[in-house]
Amino acid sequence: QVQLVESGGGLVQAGGSLRLSCVASTSIDSANFMGWFRQAPGKQREFVATSSRGGSANYADSVKGRFTISRDNAKNTVNLQMNSLKPDDTAVYFCFADQVRRYWGQGTQVTVSS
Repeated sequence: QVQLVESGGGLVQAGGSLRLSCVASTSIDSANFMGWFRQAPGKQREFVATSSRGGSANYADSVKGRFTISRDNAKNTVNLQMNSLKPDDTAVYFCFADQVRRYWGQGTQVTVSS
């Protein structure tokens, strides 16, 4: 069983930055993928970014060039640096880890004002 706890969400003006963190309760060395999804009000949950066990990153087109995912296996942490934020980035951001099955965090709210 893996528990994931996100932090770092908040309210920011358009153009600003936030850094989300996700800490796992157990070692993530064997997690094939860790990353982030987000869900805006009235919309389906959508993929944001993922980091493989080897450190390869993949991003949704909507965040490429603005968001950077980083994974620290020694600290059981995956981070999401979000720059040049837009109002469309407003959502609850969920961390996930794929280890035997997919585990989810409880989510952290990100609100970007125009």
